Amino acid sequence: MARSSSPNVPRLDTNNRTLSLDKVPQLVGQLGSDGIASLKADESLAPPGKSRAPRSLKAAFDAVGDSRRESLTDTASETASEEDYDSLKHDPAVLAEGAKGGGLVLETIGQSTVNSGAKSFGSIKTSSTKSRPGPARLKSIPVTLNKLKEKGRYILTADDDALREILRAGMERVKQEKNPSSAKRKSKFSDLVFTRRFTAFDRQNVESAASPFHGFFTLFWLGTGIYMLQIAAANWQKHGNVLGSNEIMGLMFQRDLVVLGLSDGVMCASTYFGVALQHLIFRGWLSWNRQGWIIQSLWQAFFLFVVLAWTLFREWPWTHTVFFVLHGIVMLMKQHSYAFCKIQSHSEDLYSNDIADNGHLSEVYKMRAKLQLKLKQLDNIETVETPSATTPKASSLTTSYLDFRPTSNDLNQRRQSLRRNSIHEEASNISQIAAAIESGEPLDVDQVQAFQRIINWEIDALAEDLKGKCTNSGNYYPKNLNAANHFEYIVLPTLVYELEYPRSDSINWYYVAEKAVAVFGILGIMNLVSQTFIYPVVVRTIEMKDAGMSIQERLREFPWILSDLIFPFMMEYMMTWYVIWECILNLLAEITYFADRGFYDDWWNSVSWDQFARDWNRPVHNFLLRHVYHSSISSMRVNKYTATLITFFLSACVHELVMWCLFKKLRGYLLFLQMTQIPLVQLSRSRFLKGRATLGNLIFWIGIFTGPSLLCSLYLII
Repeated sequence: MARSSSPNVPRLDTNNRTLSLDKVPQLVGQLGSDGIASLKADESLAPPGKSRAPRSLKAAFDAVGDSRRESLTDTASETASEEDYDSLKHDPAVLAEGAKGGGLVLETIGQSTVNSGAKSFGSIKTSSTKSRPGPARLKSIPVTLNKLKEKGRYILTADDDALREILRAGMERVKQEKNPSSAKRKSKFSDLVFTRRFTAFDRQNVESAASPFHGFFTLFWLGTGIYMLQIAAANWQKHGNVLGSNEIMGLMFQRDLVVLGLSDGVMCASTYFGVALQHLIFRGWLSWNRQGWIIQSLWQAFFLFVVLAWTLFREWPWTHTVFFVLHGIVMLMKQHSYAFCKIQSHSEDLYSNDIADNGHLSEVYKMRAKLQLKLKQLDNIETVETPSATTPKASSLTTSYLDFRPTSNDLNQRRQSLRRNSIHEEASNISQIAAAIESGEPLDVDQVQAFQRIINWEIDALAEDLKGKCTNSGNYYPKNLNAANHFEYIVLPTLVYELEYPRSDSINWYYVAEKAVAVFGILGIMNLVSQTFIYPVVVRTIEMKDAGMSIQERLREFPWILSDLIFPFMMEYMMTWYVIWECILNLLAEITYFADRGFYDDWWNSVSWDQFARDWNRPVHNFLLRHVYHSSISSMRVNKYTATLITFFLSACVHELVMWCLFKKLRGYLLFLQMTQIPLVQLSRSRFLKGRATLGNLIFWIGIFTGPSLLCSLYLII
């Protein structure tokens, strides 16, 4: 609805049915501090096409929102390498009934429940607690449009407070973007939600089984099986053994197999150090914010050093070394996630973090105990009828939020607001109340009632933090500080610690047997490929070095060695990924009742390297996103681009460390190639590749084809 306050305001003849709003000029301008926007016609904008223009300001805002949502559904090559859990939308089709825990509660909605194959699906049930009333929806927004003497210029006056606030916030946001030195809004990171889902190639995934490309999946394994039988038959004919000369199998079992198993068991058992440390912190003998995190960091550094030193001391073959080092890195990441999470976890706001790491929870537990003590002290303070001179006054305290039970979203928003405001104030409400109680001065009745309500609300809020996403009270902090909870987490196929995960109700032992057979079958395929195609090339390069060939002579052989290794290494790369992320992790998830099987996404459709980094290994990606990317932004106060660089660099260093353990050479080839993914990511967003999914996917697959064989050739030749 528009109200005219000047005879110069343009009017539309409602009797003329053929009049179109297409002739109305596009207006642009600036919003003043008084809420008045100075507008003028923007001649640079092309006139609208056949689509009808919005007939109200509300419709215009809706149209802008629709266009924004459409812009977010572009090709994957335009997605940022940075990812926030707030942007993850869970498909209801993957939230299957039959799983419990993990932070999502499912219910069947009568006849509206969707059935897909043999699986029953439900919808997310919202909390039944009292929620805050949303803003009233306006059917019309009162505005005043005044035409100025200057041609094409108008003044739009917004009489609606909500609209004025929206426009003012928008202008402030634009002003902050133009002025980097201005204070920026702190980002809030929400944690990932574990749900019940299946991997893409799992036979329990009804959607994938119904894919039109399912036949190609069957054809691949049929062709692979026939080809492996052909190789095995040739080996039998030539060597009398289906595995050929069988050097690789000999390396795996010739020595120290029992020592390897015992060493791995001791390594896993030593992770209990973190639980013992958390017990000391819980009992008050140590403080996490003072000594705890330092001790944990030193332990993790010592743990990694011992893992690497033990492999060198035992002089294990590459098979033993790769297994032990990679498993040691996995245990290191699990320990870190169990103890650390620095997202918005600062001393001035101990409970702004909604992520359940035990270091943070220990401080939350102490804070709740302090508030409970203050509440008891408040009961012993003398009350007076007349207004007390003790500050803060009851009237000066914000209490509107106390009428509602604390929820995680509203709680974090309010605390972030309090943290921002406390920069310009002497202390927060809680600090002032604690000081007033500590002083022992008399308080009036209004103060006592207000203090009690605020402290009780904060205690309830801290209890919600200690609860996390748990549906079982037996997992609340500090009940989770026990050996059973810790070692259950150690064997679960996840690198991110939570108090509770979605769990399945039973174990399908036929499914376990199926995955176990697949593991041994694929390991056999990998052994055949390595023995037949890779091992002879490795032996040839060793003979070249033993014969005293110069580096120049060996480099002349480099192209031929690279061409001999491209297809075998591609096969090994694919088989390694499939046996770990599809077979072993699914097997482990089944026997541990772990219901969230989202170990990977469709990385084979990647059109950029950042998409590949996100999708091919979701457990590691989730760890890096929470504990490196988000923690870098929160703790080091860096921007998202610097945090991305830190994340890529750390990942590259870990990969190079594994290559050093494998080849006993520190060359930096893998580190360099992995860091080149960053400019390739920027290239994928350029106008040359943006929107060209097929070309981007082709470039990606060329990199996958050549990368592993190129690395191995470099380490062998140089």
